[in-house]
Amino acid sequence: TVSMFLNTLTPKFYVALTGTSSLISGLILIFEWWYFRKYGTSFIEQVSVSHLRPLLGGVDNNSSNNSNSSNGDSDSNRQSVSECKVWRNPLNLFRGAEYNRYTWVTGREPLTYYDMNLSAQDHQTFFTCDSDHLRPADAIMQKAWRERNPQARISAAHEALEINECATAYILLAEEEATTIAEAEKLFKQALKAGDGCYRRSQQLQHHGSQYEAQHRRDTNVLVYIKRRLAMCARRLGRTREAVKMMRDLMKEFPLLSMFNIHENLLEALLELQAYADVQAVLAKYDDISLPKSATICYTAALLKARAVSDKFSPEAASRRGLSTAEMNAVEAIHRAVEFNPHVPKYLLEMKSLILPPEHILKRGDSEAIAYAFFHLAHWKRVEGALNLLHCTWEGTFRMIPYPLEKGHLFYPYPICTETADRELLPSFHEVSVYPKKELPFFILFTAGLCSFTAMLALLTHQFPELMGVFAKAFLSTLFAP
Repeated sequence: TVSMFLNTLTPKFYVALTGTSSLISGLILIFEWWYFRKYGTSFIEQVSVSHLRPLLGGVDNNSSNNSNSSNGDSDSNRQSVSECKVWRNPLNLFRGAEYNRYTWVTGREPLTYYDMNLSAQDHQTFFTCDSDHLRPADAIMQKAWRERNPQARISAAHEALEINECATAYILLAEEEATTIAEAEKLFKQALKAGDGCYRRSQQLQHHGSQYEAQHRRDTNVLVYIKRRLAMCARRLGRTREAVKMMRDLMKEFPLLSMFNIHENLLEALLELQAYADVQAVLAKYDDISLPKSATICYTAALLKARAVSDKFSPEAASRRGLSTAEMNAVEAIHRAVEFNPHVPKYLLEMKSLILPPEHILKRGDSEAIAYAFFHLAHWKRVEGALNLLHCTWEGTFRMIPYPLEKGHLFYPYPICTETADRELLPSFHEVSVYPKKELPFFILFTAGLCSFTAMLALLTHQFPELMGVFAKAFLSTLFAP
């Protein structure tokens, strides 16, 4: 019967059959691709897991609770932000005492020209004002901040100090000429004495005109910068409690200068003291919906929640009994942190080597990840099991985020230009970390292959109907043979 049926089929039947199957597989491919772009998963795969697998006795381990885990950040943070805004690194090192020493030892330049140029612009903004030409020492320093040659800047600072005690001249020497942190601290103390006097004088005259207001703003920036760097010197020299006190006093004295992100220096110093209750108090103030996030905020919050469960966490036990409430909170905090900056875990888990952090960072970029991990890796190692918990859970973040991954889940979309900006900020010998890409599901690849195969069969059948008919009859005869 089968032989009689096959012998009655004409070549036109085979052309129509292959053409129809090619059209159907193409429509399936188009639908699968649209569904994947919109929902981040294959339709066939989802139907198989959600409906067919339970009928066959399988258990779905991927609970749908992940879709409900977004917190108050979700909608409020989905705002249009200026992409690739570069920020001053709150924990940047000292050029003379740290960056230059690295160059002497390795022969490599840890800072790029783009990064140093941004620093030069910051110095001109913070340390100069329009009335500097009225004072000889400040006029010299105004030119010094624009100099590209480090030796020319240092010579100009010494020239300014010969005229009078100039706070910004001491700052430049402490940053670029001092070869040790102790020398830098000594120069900053001299800068503090000069800067405090200028600040008090300009404070009394600040309401006498716009010129005096600009001068007072400049003197305030200088004083805050000096006190912050003195606190960082104390932290580097092991006087952590003294550094914490200086940072707290500075934040109380100038509460409106949040743009300097002094709280990030405070968090790092408190973690060194293992004062976790104080760290939580600082986070409660700054990890707010209305305030901009950072890797330091997100990962410190994750570290504190991981600390509560990490010492007893076991992936095998968790897979058997499920996650407890505390473990779920810790995992969600890690997912939140990884979504904000996905580059940090590879540095914390030492899957990628660290370099000296740049003077400027790009939030959510590789540069921010380096700056965070450089100082906070020791704090993660100190908490027993924290890195193990991070290792077991961080990659699960990308299964929660819809495709494309840049859409985001708890935060605003990931900026697509971070890779380009990071390449400008980071030295050429460093391999820039790139945002992970989501791989295509198996069923989309399978459907694409099926569509291509049927389309090729349809074309061959249309061109050679007789020959393809013979092949089809031979194949079906073999298939139906006993």
